[in-house]
Amino acid sequence: MLVLSFYSTYGLPVNISRCTNNYGMGQHGEKFIPKAIAHLLKGKAIPIYGDGRQIRDWLYVEDHCRALGSILFKGMPGEIYNISAYNPVENIELIKLIIKYMNDMQEGSLGQLKHLIAFVEDRKGHDRRYSINSEKIRTDLGWEPLMPFEKGLYDTIRWYGKDLAK
Repeated sequence: MLVLSFYSTYGLPVNISRCTNNYGMGQHGEKFIPKAIAHLLKGKAIPIYGDGRQIRDWLYVEDHCRALGSILFKGMPGEIYNISAYNPVENIELIKLIIKYMNDMQEGSLGQLKHLIAFVEDRKGHDRRYSINSEKIRTDLGWEPLMPFEKGLYDTIRWYGKDLAK
């Protein structure tokens, strides 16, 4: 509201972007995907809140950067743009996919690793689902995510695997 007030009051050319969960190379190690990869490589349990059925939409970081570029160069001042990839995935399914991909990369040497999933008490007020509608940026600015979720996840795991194996 503060940013938009400067647009309304002073004509400052501003835009606001709202994005779903990002993933990709270089993300902080405490975030969900890199933390899961690190724990698996070390044989540590991966903490999953509640029953793991929380749904998140995942957007590859380079797609997010391209969206920000589209907003910067083509966006209308004073507008708000939501950015999403429409890749809704349950946390537990994401962990199983990470395990599968890591096992494939290690030619099966890691085993199933599903025994490393540790369900922990859910956070108070933890949302079951996050999602936003990104039709505006797609329609008005012609932006679309380019990275297929599975390929981006595979590339991300490979990148972190090299980094964390040291």
